[in-house]
Amino acid sequence: MEASLAQLILPIKLERSSERLTSLGGLVVLEELARAVGLWEEVDRALEGPKSGRGYQPHEFVQALVWMQHAGGRRLEDLRELRAEHEVLGALGLEAVPDAGTVGDWLRRQGGAGAEAIQQISRKLVAPCFEGEEVILDVDATEIEAEKQDAQWTYHHVQGYMPLVGYVDGVCVGHEFREGNQSPGAGILAFAQSCEAALPAGKRVYFRSDSAAYQAAVINHYSQPGRTFSITADLDAAVKREIGNLPETAWQPYRTPEGIATDREIAATVHSMNGTEQAFRLIVLRWPNPQPNLFEADRYGYHAVAANREEPASAVIWKHNGRGNSENWHKELKSGLGMEQMPCGQFEANALYFAIGVLAYNLAQLLKRQVLPASYRTATVTTLRWKLYRLAGKLVRHARGWRLQIKADLEKWRLLQSARVCCATLRT
Repeated sequence: MEASLAQLILPIKLERSSERLTSLGGLVVLEELARAVGLWEEVDRALEGPKSGRGYQPHEFVQALVWMQHAGGRRLEDLRELRAEHEVLGALGLEAVPDAGTVGDWLRRQGGAGAEAIQQISRKLVAPCFEGEEVILDVDATEIEAEKQDAQWTYHHVQGYMPLVGYVDGVCVGHEFREGNQSPGAGILAFAQSCEAALPAGKRVYFRSDSAAYQAAVINHYSQPGRTFSITADLDAAVKREIGNLPETAWQPYRTPEGIATDREIAATVHSMNGTEQAFRLIVLRWPNPQPNLFEADRYGYHAVAANREEPASAVIWKHNGRGNSENWHKELKSGLGMEQMPCGQFEANALYFAIGVLAYNLAQLLKRQVLPASYRTATVTTLRWKLYRLAGKLVRHARGWRLQIKADLEKWRLLQSARVCCATLRT
């Protein structure tokens, strides 16, 4: 063995240590925030507990999954990494770590009722995050591939699920876990109204969505006082007719918000559709079609937005384009917290797992807005993991308590200290 060690690239030997060490020292801040807002108590009140006194409490399942997702785990089997460090993590607040099989059984038992309960807790958690008199509600569906026995085929011809998610400035105010073959437009008004119900009373709501929400019922609802909308319009026969009726003088050069010229032109008209109670603006962008055919209408490509906003047409388009941030928030939820794959073969068990993923996502949003410095406001979970969570720590018994010795520079040390003080303030 000694001879073979001499042939290794680096001249070091590996040894096991029995010291109380962890690579997740920074997660103590996330746990203190969860406790400061009473998160685990809420979970225990909302979910069905064990039938005997020997079973795990609901919060012990949820807490372990939230820790795993923030630490970078992608599947239930990754819980073993937390179990391996549990001697240290237990002192940092992670009371118990059930094994993967036990968690899977629990997800199946709690099912859809558990998913709804967790969603209500998640909405309550982020109530302090909404600022200003107007909020922008972005509703968008996202695809999750899943080669599960009960998974349905999406319109992209893959098996999986198609959750509908509502965001306000990056905070998830609602979600509905759906089968892959369910249309994103089905029930979208009822979903948007449920998202509105999660917002503080008295807020003006600006609703943004893609063409899945281009429906008379949605437009009527967001034409009411205190609500506005911008929705990508279907290029159906009626819309194309309105575009064809626009005179050439209606078209103006379209510039970016920074004033940069583009190859696009913009025009606006008034439109209505069957079932709408009042007319709305139809704002149209056009650009030269690089492959025109013999038909005059194909000289241009078109993009239309239905809206009732009062800003100039270009400003409405700029605001509407902001809905592209939904893709970044989806990415954060799926890639950042492991929701791009589901662990179970049952739909309702996966719905609960997704709801816990949203809870973990919103806990990160609260951490960035209420605890960490403003420079962290746009940080991703990956950044938090790199800069905050992944800190080497050593647990040391001192007098009658424990000390967590962190390997960190002065700036990181001050960040941890200020975050802990902030959490203590939230609790009081």
